[in-house]
Amino acid sequence: MTLDLLTTHYNYYAVVLLLGIGLYTVIESPNLVKKVIGMNVFQTGIFLFFITLAYRAGGNPPVVTEGAGPYVSPLPHVLILTAIVVGVSLTAVALALVVRVYSEYGTLDEHTLEELYHD
Repeated sequence: MTLDLLTTHYNYYAVVLLLGIGLYTVIESPNLVKKVIGMNVFQTGIFLFFITLAYRAGGNPPVVTEGAGPYVSPLPHVLILTAIVVGVSLTAVALALVVRVYSEYGTLDEHTLEELYHD
């Protein structure tokens, strides 16, 4: 029973791994581009988590036909599509800010930027 549970829920391990890698990269990396990449990895973990929760064994598409139930809710998939669009927009804005910071200060290192700011 326990081994079955561990081997059938491998997608939750992927979620935890993606969230952990993304969070670690955002917190520990001094490079701003790496922080943006870590943010994207973290977002991917969240997307996978929501899609995993939306899974229904034996579920059919939500097209009502004679004797076709149980149906899968399309709402989580729609929310994830919207979140992907927002994530791409956020990434574009973050990278534009990174380019602007680099052109202004000549570095992407967080510690160097803090020193420049306090001087």
